[in-house]
Amino acid sequence: MTSAVPSFELLPGAAQSPVILHVPHSAREIPPGVRAGIVLDDSALERELDHIVDAHTARLAQEAAAAAEVTPWRFVNRLSRLVVDPERFPDEREEMLAVGMGAVYTRTTHREALRPDDFDPAPLISRYFEPYARAMTDAVAQRLTATGRAVIIDVHSYPTAPLPYELHGAGPRPPVCLGTDSFHTPPELLAAAREAFAPCGETGLDSPFSGTYVPLEFYGRDPRVSALMIELRRDTYMAEPGGPAGPGLTRLARALTALVDAAAR
Repeated sequence: MTSAVPSFELLPGAAQSPVILHVPHSAREIPPGVRAGIVLDDSALERELDHIVDAHTARLAQEAAAAAEVTPWRFVNRLSRLVVDPERFPDEREEMLAVGMGAVYTRTTHREALRPDDFDPAPLISRYFEPYARAMTDAVAQRLTATGRAVIIDVHSYPTAPLPYELHGAGPRPPVCLGTDSFHTPPELLAAAREAFAPCGETGLDSPFSGTYVPLEFYGRDPRVSALMIELRRDTYMAEPGGPAGPGLTRLARALTALVDAAAR
């Protein structure tokens, strides 16, 4: 099973920067061997990608990094989350298994079949999920070695209206949702995010999505690793679903730059 593009890419930042901008859900690429295991026809698959992809978040991270006082590192998934979702737990800890969206999705955003009921996820976990996890673990370890700390800023977006797969879609959907972890999100990082994104509208906390990504080797164990998820409501910067970016992207990029600068100090 091969891919025409790398599965992921670590884009170097400044040696003294502890910050990693993590962009896990921005891509639409699905290798042919993986596509063969998806039951949707081509038009239905394109519609599903429109709904599930965090469109333009890689560009957002790129623009923010370019403007930062100290260039952050960027870890970018180059394949669609329909290949594997690197942010899910790969086992029964993952609550999204309830709707067929564990590390390997078997259901769509509208809870329709994505893969056959008897689909074996193990080859995709081995080929894509595990190397991604190892590489992200290494990237964090390198920041710890170089700077004594690591700050993961997880860059996402979410639809204006809830989709059927969402387990917590009934709560507030502010322009900016900040996802936190009780162990890895220190108050000062959260405060910096609130200040940075204040020009972009209301910032909410852990609704409709909560938590943030930390590699399992450090998760709940190493307080030198701090993390925060940024969830941007899509109508603030793009045409939904899956359309072009608008002028709001520039404003959000400036806000993300401000957060990167604060986190690097």
